[in-house]
Amino acid sequence: MKARVKWIEDVQFIGESGTGHSLIMDGPEERGGHGTGIRPMELLLLGLGGCTSFDVVEMLKKSRQDIEDCVVEISAKRSEKIPKIFTHIHVHFIITGDNIKESQVKRAVSLSAGKYCSASLMLGKAAEVTHDYVIIDTATENKQTS
Repeated sequence: MKARVKWIEDVQFIGESGTGHSLIMDGPEERGGHGTGIRPMELLLLGLGGCTSFDVVEMLKKSRQDIEDCVVEISAKRSEKIPKIFTHIHVHFIITGDNIKESQVKRAVSLSAGKYCSASLMLGKAAEVTHDYVIIDTATENKQTS
């Protein structure tokens, strides 16, 4: 896997993936940013969300759950001191579908967090990473939470 980051101006950069995709990264305005791109630390959280969502959706599909949607909301706290690493990250899954079994969601989230999601496991070496979920059953519009 490869990536390339090229400086544009001030604290603005273009990141290019080895698969040919690109995005703009920009720093905070108080440090010369222009508000034109995602912040690098936000990108880490998005990577975590994408990695764990991939796992959970794949496992739920394999277990024949009628999943209609998966949204992951991530909140994080950072150290006040430099380096301002993440100290706590919370991953909240919102799973929507018809008669989704809570045991299958619990299993998928647990396996992703503890075994399959490389981003979660790697970030967990520096920060406390917690997970929870809510299930929205479209058959009855009931919510199940953990």
